[in-house]
Order: sequence, then C-alpha cells, then structure tokens
Amino acid sequence: MATSTIDLTLPYETRVKSALNNAHLRVALERSTGRMAGQRAAAMNAVDGRRLRDQVRQMKEYVLRHLPDLLEQLETNVTANGGHVHWAKEAIDVQRIVVEIARRANVQKVVKAKSMATEEVHLNQALQAAGMKVVETDLGEFIIQLAGEPPSHIIAPVIHRRIEDISNIFQRELDMPPTLDPQVICSAARAALRREFLSADMGISGCNFAIAETGTCCIVTNEGNGRMTSTLPRVYVVVMGIEKLVPTVEDAFLQYQALCRSATGQQCSVYLSMTSGPRRPGDVDGPEEFHLVLVDNGRIDMLAKGYGEALCCIRCGACLNVCPVYREIGGHAYGSTYSGPIGAVISPSLHIEVTDVDKLPYASTLCGACREACPVKIDLPRMLVELRRDVVEEGRASFFDRTAMQAFLQMMQNPSRYEAAGKLGSLGTRLFAALNGGTVKSMPGPLSAWTKRRDFPPLAGRSFREQWRERVKGRKVIGP
Repeated sequence: MATSTIDLTLPYETRVKSALNNAHLRVALERSTGRMAGQRAAAMNAVDGRRLRDQVRQMKEYVLRHLPDLLEQLETNVTANGGHVHWAKEAIDVQRIVVEIARRANVQKVVKAKSMATEEVHLNQALQAAGMKVVETDLGEFIIQLAGEPPSHIIAPVIHRRIEDISNIFQRELDMPPTLDPQVICSAARAALRREFLSADMGISGCNFAIAETGTCCIVTNEGNGRMTSTLPRVYVVVMGIEKLVPTVEDAFLQYQALCRSATGQQCSVYLSMTSGPRRPGDVDGPEEFHLVLVDNGRIDMLAKGYGEALCCIRCGACLNVCPVYREIGGHAYGSTYSGPIGAVISPSLHIEVTDVDKLPYASTLCGACREACPVKIDLPRMLVELRRDVVEEGRASFFDRTAMQAFLQMMQNPSRYEAAGKLGSLGTRLFAALNGGTVKSMPGPLSAWTKRRDFPPLAGRSFREQWRERVKGRKVIGP
C-alpha cells in the first residue's frame, strides 16, 4: 500500500518544503480551495449572512457556558431512548470503549462514515489491532484509505489528489480499468462499498451536532454512506467531541444552515441523518444497539487555558479554503489531524501527538481571512498570537527566535542603536542592490527566504529621522 505524500514524522520545515515543491499539490489546492471559497461566499450572500453568523455564535457561546448541564441532558435523553452513553477522557479511553463494544457484539467488520474525531483518537488502528476489518465509506476517505494517507482537509479529505492519482489508486487496489471518467470511478467505489455495507457488523460515525433536548445525534453528508452506516449494521457507535452540542431542535437547524453554506456552498446537504436510539418495535430499519461516546481529549483543558472560543468550531473548513498558508502547503504539512488556521489553534491544546506542534501557531500570516470566513466568527488570529506568546513565555521558542527578539528589543530601547542599525541596513541593502541592478535579489542567512520568491527594495539612503532633523534645523524661527 502506498504511503502518505508527506511523512508526518518529519520536521515541520521539511514537511512544508516538500509541499511547496509539489507542483501537482499546488494545482489541486488552488483549484479546489478557490472553488469552495467562492461557493461559500455566494451561499452566505444569498441570505442575511451576518445575522446568521451572529445567531450561530450566540448559540455556541450559550453551549460553552452551559456545557455540563447540556451534556447531562443529552445523556439522560439518549439513555431514555434506549441508547448507551460512554465518557472518554483520553484517546486511549475511546479506543478501549469502542473495542470492548465490538468484542461483546462479536464484530468482525466495521464500516465508518467520515469522522475527524475518530481520526483524532486513531480509532481505526485500534480496531485493526484488535483483529477487525475497518472500511471508510465516505468516497474521499475511502480513496485515502486505499492510498494509505490521512485526510488533508476537514471536509474534503482527498483535496490534495488529482483525478489522475485517484484513477491510478483504483486501478491498483480495485482492478478498475484505466479511465478518467468520474462516473466510472464513482461506480467502481460504489460497487466495492456496497458489499461492505451488506456484510458489516458495526457502523461508526462522528457527529456534526447532537440535540440535547431530544438525545438525537445528527450527521450531515452528501453521500448515502452516512445513512447506511447508521442504519444497516446491527451496532451503531457515534464518537462525538463534547463541544458538538446544540440545545434544541431549532438550534440544530440554525447550525445546519451555517454548516451547509459555509462548508460546500449548499442551501442544504443531500442527507441529514438523525439517530435518537436503537431500533424500536415496528421500525423497518435501524441498529439493534446504539452507543454514544463523548470525547474530551483536551477540550476541557482548552476551556481552562482560555482557548474555549475555538470549541465553537462547527468543522466547516471555510477557514482552510481562504487561508493563504493552507492554500500553498495543504493539510499534511501541518502534521496534525486538524490543519489550517483552526488546526493551528486546537492542535497544540488537544491531547494529540504532533511533530513540532509549537511551529503551528506561526503557520499563519495573521491576515484575518479565516476570521471573516468563519460562520461562528471565531477570532483565530487573536488566538494564534496568544499561542505564540505561550511558546515564548514557556521557554519553547527556538534559540534563533529568542536571540533575534532580544536583539530587536535592545535596539528599540536605545535611540542610538536604532539609528546605527538603520544606517547599517541602508548601507548593506544599497550595496546589494548596486550589484544586482537596483534591487536586492538575494539576502544572506535566514533572510534568504524572503528573496527566494520576491525582490527586496533597498532601504532609503537617508532615514526619516535624519530628514526631520535637517528640516527642523533649516526652519526659521519667527518671533521677538
């Protein structure tokens, strides 16, 4: 089986450099993110987008303020509906709980709908280690499972792959004849997955939101796989982050509007599957057992550390599609389950292993595009700056960063040093420019990263301070 396009265990700089040097990745990202960002803007403009964002934000803030009460209400109603609720503090607890459920039910095969929460806790690997076959049934997740890769986008896991790549994967793994026809490719996946659905013992999904007042878990999809995962197998397990709550049915459809418009630019998705418990007498379908696993895995710590605002995220992916950094390097370069601006905020706080996690808050231009696109108005740039502060205050900044900032501080605190540095910079850049036709084509040392893709204008020969002193000196004083 093929490996990931980027080795997630490599240092952050290596992952980024690998992504930037991948021309196919850059083309795929530019096409897909640009299209999704445009569709989101059009869908939000078709309604009173500002009011919708305000309402969803207000509702999510209410959820965080009343989180313990709403979780207890959800548990009470799920239990009353005939379901079972399990509480998981860490990723290993999720793995243990789900494996125990599967073993008690003698599960041999598991089909999964798309779920970032299960990716976060590495549930697939735990089930496979316990001897069970696990099949991802979302088309994008199915493709990357065959390719041996993690998802690279919250809602579009295969965004980094071209149709030529997907065709080659299916030819190798499914014996599909060579073709670039999307309908033929989808038909090959449909035929393979249909057999898995009909023979699966357990279905597992994430949860886009759960309604506390009714004990209902909801998944939003554009493929029939979500509904088949939740109804065909005899055991259905929902793995849900504890923040994925809405208080009422009305709140659920409010968030549903924001999610569909922000994620895919749709007024509504093709499917909204709602499960409140196991099959009841007289029901024509549905699972015999229904289990809800509520996952913390660092979310309470996020609230305690002041980053609870990030828990308002509804996982639409809008911030990724407008982020200039994500659009250049894709998701795998972040080295985390969650990528883009929201991933750079929550990955350092959640209890997940990420190589060079302290580098993620710096994977941003702080341009604010993510904040403007977010349907919940999460202030991601502010939290990224605060995470950078944490890195410095806790002594985790690199030697170069610490030394550079200390030198900058010493310079800014002394006017003479400030002017001397300005003169030295002016002399150096003008010398470099004189050797390269008037602009600086190449800078030395760490500054070389700037001039790899752009020229650097030389500093002025005379600083503002010098010009101002000359102006004041030449001014005539009028008076007695």
